Amino acid sequence: MKNNNNFIKDSRPHDSAFKHVSGFAEYTDDIKEPEGTLYGAIGWSKKANAIIKNIYLKEVEKSEGVVSVVTYSDIPGRNDVGPVFDGDPIFPEKKVEYYGQPLFAVAATSIELARKAVMKAKVFYKELEPIVTIKEALKKNKILFNVRKIKKGNPSDKIFKSKNLLKGNFTTGSQEHFYLEGQVAFALPKEDNDLIVYSSTQHPSETQQLIAKMLNQKSNSITVLVRRIGGGFGGKETNFMTSTICALLAHKTRSPVKLRLDRDDDIIITGKRHEFYSDYEVGFDNEGLISGLRIKLASKCGMSPDLSFAINERALLHIDNAYFLSDIEIENYLCRTNTSTSTAFRGFGGNQGMMAIENIIDNIARYLKRDPLEIRKKNFYQKNKKNITHYGMRIEDNVINEIFDNLAKKSNYKKRVLEIKKFNSKNNYQKKGIAITPVKFGISFTTIHLNQAGALVHIYTDGSIYLNHGGIEMGQGTHTKIAQLVANSFGLPYEKVKISSTNTSKVPNTSASAASSTTDLNGAAALNAVSKIKINLEKFIKSKYKIFYNKEPVYSNGFIIFGNRSFKFDKIIQEAYLNRISLSSSGFYSTPKIKFNKKSFLGRPFYYFCYGAAVTEVTIDKLTGENIINRVDILHDAGNAINPALELGQIEGGFVQGQGWLTIEEVNWNSKGQITTFSPSTYKIPAISDIPREFNVEIYKEGINKENVVNKSKTTGEPPLMLAMSVFFAIKDAIASVGNYKITPILDAPATSEKILMSIKNLESRL
Repeated sequence: MKNNNNFIKDSRPHDSAFKHVSGFAEYTDDIKEPEGTLYGAIGWSKKANAIIKNIYLKEVEKSEGVVSVVTYSDIPGRNDVGPVFDGDPIFPEKKVEYYGQPLFAVAATSIELARKAVMKAKVFYKELEPIVTIKEALKKNKILFNVRKIKKGNPSDKIFKSKNLLKGNFTTGSQEHFYLEGQVAFALPKEDNDLIVYSSTQHPSETQQLIAKMLNQKSNSITVLVRRIGGGFGGKETNFMTSTICALLAHKTRSPVKLRLDRDDDIIITGKRHEFYSDYEVGFDNEGLISGLRIKLASKCGMSPDLSFAINERALLHIDNAYFLSDIEIENYLCRTNTSTSTAFRGFGGNQGMMAIENIIDNIARYLKRDPLEIRKKNFYQKNKKNITHYGMRIEDNVINEIFDNLAKKSNYKKRVLEIKKFNSKNNYQKKGIAITPVKFGISFTTIHLNQAGALVHIYTDGSIYLNHGGIEMGQGTHTKIAQLVANSFGLPYEKVKISSTNTSKVPNTSASAASSTTDLNGAAALNAVSKIKINLEKFIKSKYKIFYNKEPVYSNGFIIFGNRSFKFDKIIQEAYLNRISLSSSGFYSTPKIKFNKKSFLGRPFYYFCYGAAVTEVTIDKLTGENIINRVDILHDAGNAINPALELGQIEGGFVQGQGWLTIEEVNWNSKGQITTFSPSTYKIPAISDIPREFNVEIYKEGINKENVVNKSKTTGEPPLMLAMSVFFAIKDAIASVGNYKITPILDAPATSEKILMSIKNLESRL
């Protein structure tokens, strides 16, 4: 079943690019509403930790336009949307556990009237002391799960015998998803209590299952559809409140209901990225080679488990980043706080673990008065005995050394280091910094059963192809790439393939579009369906035309070619139909090779790794703490890229989002547990003026995936975000120049203007 086409590596635009910029792309809130549609709004807690004494909703019920009010007592089934563990009630019965927790919802004849109505509720609380920070939770032993301990070798002994010892701590902050399209759902009741639910979700199957459980119905009575979502970044993987509340209102009123959160409510109610805090002790020799590392890693999980166990697990699996750690011990604490439940976010804990080790490497370099590049290279995984991770996986696809050396040379890193030091010696108020950092990121769901996908492919009698799969198009271009794969496999123009909305009634039991695995999984499932149809076609052609050709036919330019005989695709499809040959098939794929024992923390949790590196140069202002990114150079391995244009877009976008996490985006709660950064006026994401002045992004030309992944490609979903670590350490380098590189700066992420100024002041006090 060969093909000689060139549809792969075709840098064609995103399938919805024109519709995105012209306003014709239909999102959930754009779906035309039938007459009688009602509009929802959520009433939420104004306390972070309290007993509910009384809720008076009479004025809400009497408010203009209100048709229905729902509370926990209206839920006929399961009152919990926890994806793995219980702990996320749709509406609490007796106790609120974070500021912003939904208490009730209303359906009214307009959005404005619904939102006015919820403000009329009177809630009386018995306030309890909230726990807001990681340190408070650790002090009061508020831990979600037992402390997890991982050990390889004898780090305590190695540290004791080391020539050099460093101790310290480090924090990476939270982050708001700030997707362009907020949380929104639209539910339409049908006969037999069935529901059709349009939802902006990364996980339609789990949305379906949770709505069914809430309503005490079977999953086959709920259909969830998603054509596209306007960004997710993990924030729409398990935030099921909007969909379930919308479905509950529609179920009770028997009317169509739309529920769209405004931006403030969205930020207040929904979960964020996990904040992480680490204490470390590291031993190393005079060359900077790490001999032993002990680290205490604690995360802020919020009021419930959500996906915290898996997120912390991925942090532990990426604590090494690109470095061989012979002897390491980690203690992991999942801290329970009275804040919205922390949830999935691009990187899924991997980037928090990587930042911890990168900070340690950077501090070792500054302690030894060496270039951090040298210390990073000294500790890299190699292609010998130093290629076994702390969880026992042998790394067989390591290209970090080649990428790192290639980028350092292309970016003129060493020359620029000297130029920057010269600049800093002549300037008192502006200081420049530079850093080069690596990325090694594992690809696969660490929850093994999620590594599966389904697809459905039809060929119609005119030769056009209809494709449905379980992945969600959230701007990353997965629909475009999978359509390219299918078109290429059939030897047809891309335009012959149409992808429809993700639909739980067509492809069931899908995994979330997450873990950077969406195209790998769903693309392989689609090709599996294609291969079954091809078998049917080839058997038919050989039988009808008496062809005794033992090699695989070639699909090329609209023809199926058996040696010296060729058949026009469209014509043979019509013939196959008239001869009652099946032209439709489902497809399935499950990732091979992965096997991981979570208890022993040993095995192969990842199918392959993505590699990349970035060099960033910044300028900081000593008087204001502001920073400018002068130049960024990136070299990233996308394997044999399916669509280089889309991959470049993902690399650039991921980097800027990571830049925001590490420099600008600061989530704050006050001592009462109230989030204080809940709108665009108080929470800043990178703008066009914040992106690098010079932005050089290149895909590693020698890249290829050694595993049997679609097109031998590598994903660019999450890994590029970690390239932004270079921004943080370039800022740290600029601060170090204030003390003539003699003192290691103390700096936590995000490196906001205030934190940069505080770091400079602290450094100057130690001179």
